Amino acid sequence: MLKVIDLKKSFNKEEVLKGISFEVDAGETAVILGKSGAGKTTLIRCINGLETFDSGKIVVDDIEITNTSEMKKLRGQIGMVFQNFNLFPHLTVLENIIESPVNVFGKNKEEATKIALDLLDMVDLSDKKDMYPFQLSGGQQQRVAIARSCALMPKVLCFDEPTSALDYENIKKIEEVIQKCKNRGMAVLIITHDRAFSKEVADKIIYIKEGLLVEEIDTDAQ
Repeated sequence: MLKVIDLKKSFNKEEVLKGISFEVDAGETAVILGKSGAGKTTLIRCINGLETFDSGKIVVDDIEITNTSEMKKLRGQIGMVFQNFNLFPHLTVLENIIESPVNVFGKNKEEATKIALDLLDMVDLSDKKDMYPFQLSGGQQQRVAIARSCALMPKVLCFDEPTSALDYENIKKIEEVIQKCKNRGMAVLIITHDRAFSKEVADKIIYIKEGLLVEEIDTDAQ
């Protein structure tokens, strides 16, 4: 589903990614681990088109891009759940989820709403659809952000530190939601410092050090 091939990126002549290559299949979760400064965030930002890359390839299904200017080919194919959620405070939960499908991608509002309600059921927040983000806990906002990222039915779903500042109960709920995303056929890519969480969700753990992939372990998470 997702292939990253020899991806390289430099900032001010300092090479941050030094030729990273890996694959994540449909229905598989890969977790990227590494110390601060290892290149994890730069890698996921390159995959999402939030950062340019210097050379290499990103492939989703049969769509291949070799530079960031071609990211429009992957429009809607890669979803991103940010660490700080990035929900619109003036919109309800339901409105947050349908905002991009309707106003950016031109989906029919009725169809987008039907999809959004299904996704809210998936994240166990159907009863919160008319609430605003400030009325939700951090864990609930995280799950709304996941539902919003899934609204375009992406092939790949990326997470930036999804358990940051969450308590044990909410972490377990995030684990359940990630499993449901896998069951829907998405390839899931996560960067995190939470090793216990990694062991619970990962089918594959990718260790990065100083811009290089130093180890890849299949864990066969259920």
